Amino acid sequence: MELYSSAKALCLALAMAMAVATVLVTPCTAQNSPQDFVDLHNAARAEVGVGEVTWDDTVAAFAQSWAEHLAGDGGCGLQHSSGSGYGENLYGGPGGDWTAEGAVGLWVAEKQWYDHDSNTCSAPEGDTCLHYTQVVWRDSTTIGCGRAECGGDAGGVIISCNYNPPGNFEGQSPY
Repeated sequence: MELYSSAKALCLALAMAMAVATVLVTPCTAQNSPQDFVDLHNAARAEVGVGEVTWDDTVAAFAQSWAEHLAGDGGCGLQHSSGSGYGENLYGGPGGDWTAEGAVGLWVAEKQWYDHDSNTCSAPEGDTCLHYTQVVWRDSTTIGCGRAECGGDAGGVIISCNYNPPGNFEGQSPY
């Protein structure tokens, strides 16, 4: 009977450990789900009265492929793709546990420098408003985002979000 009680206690302990592990892992995954990216984009778009975006698996496959390409260089560098036909925002770099909230939050924070009335950006040198204007570009209707961990000693993450149709056409207002 004592052996049965020990085995039962061990099974209970393992079940509890698995439940705790699930709780600890779930927030990280949830912070980078397609719905997280869509919700964060749509919150920014709602602030300026622009229609919602939806998730597109084809756009997401491209974004994931590009994120993996950038992460594979070992340096976790940010370089825009070319010729895809999509708009693109990049985020990340070495030494961080980057999330959807961090990426979209940084892009949307550029709103502080964007003047809609004059369609100009007053960002300090080295900064831009183009990430923000792509997030809220009225004609972009679908997005897809990818996330890849960087190799090398520095670690880190690259996040790529792509937009279809693309935005940021010179002289045009995003909304």
